[in-house]
Amino acid sequence: MVVSSSPLAGEWGLPPVPPNKPRRREAYRLDTRKITLIAIYAALYAALVAVFSPVSFYALQLRVAGVVRPGIAKMRLLAVGYALGVVVGNLFSPFAGIYELLFMPFMSLVAGLLGYEAARMFKGNYFVCGAVIAVIIPLSVAWMLSQLFGLPLLATLPGLLVSEQVVNLVGAGIFRLVEKRVRWWE
Repeated sequence: MVVSSSPLAGEWGLPPVPPNKPRRREAYRLDTRKITLIAIYAALYAALVAVFSPVSFYALQLRVAGVVRPGIAKMRLLAVGYALGVVVGNLFSPFAGIYELLFMPFMSLVAGLLGYEAARMFKGNYFVCGAVIAVIIPLSVAWMLSQLFGLPLLATLPGLLVSEQVVNLVGAGIFRLVEKRVRWWE
């Protein structure tokens, strides 16, 4: 019998197999709780747009519903809820069409995801998330208004930037207060 000095397998000297670690993808697996949270988030956004519809549309809009946007900082999937809420909320728009029902939900999803990624660099900071979203959305709305009505970007953008920053700042403050009592995203 010839004995080799190189390890082969199993009882022949290979190192033990490490325990099965959960894959990173499992963190993104949708369960009932996550789907429910997305639906509630979308419904809350849409309901706030509908309730405050007199100030939610037009060139100098104040989207009060935007106070929920900074919550995306703690949970990436809420960007999907935000985009769905924009679709439903924009059904109440006097200008409902391809821009309101396709372009703005897409831009809202992009803004939410970028806001989440930026906030993640700052430990899930609501203020960072809100600030990022409050730059992308006014740029998108100003561009949309220029396409729909020929309004110059420089005429609509400053007011939109200010109103979005204020709404997101208030929302971030609300989420900070809620977080002191409840870790709502877990």
